[in-house]
Amino acid sequence: MHDRVTYRHETQMLEKQMMVPLGIVMRRTPGVTRWAAWAWRAVSVLPGAPQADWRELRREGEAVDFHAATVLLDLHHTQTEAYLQGLSARVPSVFVIMRNRPNADLERAPYEVVLVTASPFEAQDYADNGDDIVEKVPMPEGLVALVRDFVEAHHQEEAFQKRRRDKQADGRAQDGIGDARIVQPRDVFATPERMRRGRLN
Repeated sequence: MHDRVTYRHETQMLEKQMMVPLGIVMRRTPGVTRWAAWAWRAVSVLPGAPQADWRELRREGEAVDFHAATVLLDLHHTQTEAYLQGLSARVPSVFVIMRNRPNADLERAPYEVVLVTASPFEAQDYADNGDDIVEKVPMPEGLVALVRDFVEAHHQEEAFQKRRRDKQADGRAQDGIGDARIVQPRDVFATPERMRRGRLN
């Protein structure tokens, strides 16, 4: 059984794209201002979780955890540089992108979970648009290992290419302009005296 699981894992690593279902856990706590009765934040992810729609998981005092949704983490071979950046952080994380639900029940299910990504670059794009909410959530150890294996299977360092000097732009075509040793009838740098000498030569 172990060999079969290992073989399946290694076969998936050879694919250029991997989809990993992640359950998104949201925690509701009492708000800190009178204008917001509740505060919400993404606190964890559940790899391989089934579909859910804001299912209550646990209560501890006034804090309640909900399995808000299960979305697919899309790992693609062209994004390994971004995944490396995320893995090198002190706490490797995924980023949960959410949007406010119009006319939502603010006590339950106030957000729509749009996607989850392991790319800090993609997360920054969503954060910059001003319409979405981006939450950083630590990766479980097993997910860290899976993303690292995927990167090791597909990452290729970009080869350094020395820039070739453009001979047309290095000033050689301007040789002689203004040089006192070279007489040029239309030399824009020539003085009247030099121009007279040029006509006499």
